[in-house]
Amino acid sequence: MSTLQRYIGDRGFYRHVLGVAVPIIIQNGITNFVSMLDNIMVGQVGTMPMSGVSIVNNLLFVFNLCVFGASSGAGIFTAQFYGSRDQEGMRHTFRFKVLSCLLITVAGCLIFLAGGAPLIGLYLTGEGDAADAAAVLSYGLDYLHVMLWGLPAFAMTNAYSSTLRETGKTTVPMMGGVAAVFVNLCLNYVLIFGHFGAPAMGVRGAALATVISRYAELAIVAGWTHAHHEENAYIRGVYRSAYIPGSLFRRVVVKGMPLLVNEFLWSTGMAVMTQCYSTCGLNVVPAMNISSTLYNLGSVVFLAMGNAVGIIMGQMLGAGQPEPQVRDTNRKLIAVSVTSGLVFGCLMVLVCGAFPRLYNTTDDVRQLASQLIVISAVMMPFNSYTNATYFTLRSGGQTMVTFLFDSCFVWVCCVPLAMFLSRFVGLSILPLYAVCQAMDLIKCAIGSFMLRQGKWIQNLTT
Repeated sequence: MSTLQRYIGDRGFYRHVLGVAVPIIIQNGITNFVSMLDNIMVGQVGTMPMSGVSIVNNLLFVFNLCVFGASSGAGIFTAQFYGSRDQEGMRHTFRFKVLSCLLITVAGCLIFLAGGAPLIGLYLTGEGDAADAAAVLSYGLDYLHVMLWGLPAFAMTNAYSSTLRETGKTTVPMMGGVAAVFVNLCLNYVLIFGHFGAPAMGVRGAALATVISRYAELAIVAGWTHAHHEENAYIRGVYRSAYIPGSLFRRVVVKGMPLLVNEFLWSTGMAVMTQCYSTCGLNVVPAMNISSTLYNLGSVVFLAMGNAVGIIMGQMLGAGQPEPQVRDTNRKLIAVSVTSGLVFGCLMVLVCGAFPRLYNTTDDVRQLASQLIVISAVMMPFNSYTNATYFTLRSGGQTMVTFLFDSCFVWVCCVPLAMFLSRFVGLSILPLYAVCQAMDLIKCAIGSFMLRQGKWIQNLTT
């Protein structure tokens, strides 16, 4: 077998991969596309509202990933319980998800209510007009206070959707996500600009539209799950008690807590790095918002492939597949992910000049956004490799290793570097951003070594 053939599967392989990944790609693709339109709509209101919304979304990103981490820890077991056809085990892991996600929601709401203004203010320390900074703070608080009402719905939807994906039912979360983004898009048009007799609410209208869409998504996903209890036997009686066997609870906590801590530390690390970038000037915040919006759309496929890697690997490990077959499948899955990152990175470069012109902002912000897009595009294939590696290691329960690989790397290497270069060297935004993004090359080398070791190949259900 040639070296190239080792990375290429047969038709059955790609049919299986597409069956898992395509619904996730469609859901995330539509979600990010509509989020892009949402972002552009807010951008049409002006640079200051766009900056306020962008900062708050950076803060909410930490909450979102904490919820994701709590679900993912139990999700490792859910995928493997599904592989071994253990419905009772799936029921207990679903309960764990619900309880942990709701606990995180309560904590998140309290933190944002008490410290919203100081947190937003951290991003407004760069050079610029004080009146502009005050306006951004005001817009950000208006947006945040409405968005808090949607956090419970987001948490519960995550518990349901992640479980459905881990059991191979990726179409239902896709349908719920698609419906939600269209509700969000339509309400954005009405509430932001005040069409059809509604008041023009600006950023508060954007937040209200998002909140309503999240409850619509929850109704669809949870409603389908309970209505089809024969297909989802684990959901029967799931709310009759909060019982989780002590031994399983300890195992989920031991394996899952590093994931939760990892997501929290990684997301806060990203927020701190963004804050470091913002010290280069107030123009950086809207420019990075434009760049990240396009990057999020371009990264849909490789991020979905990461989920597919975790699901397929978890099911294979839970079913006791032989190690050579597991390794072969994993190698080909990672190849698909990296290829998608390369393709969409090239597409981002092609549109880097035109995309920022969709925003109602200054030429300086547009030019800076275009340059940031190119840097992000160059790194996309490497980001796709580290993402697929992360999900591979996680699928076999190597959560402590992924904790060291992911969040520890950010806090030990990336954050100190960003702080040093921005605060003590005074590096301008473009070289600062490029150097910090290039740190992913080191993660690629670390991830490759961990994959070859093979300690992630283990069955957690036995």
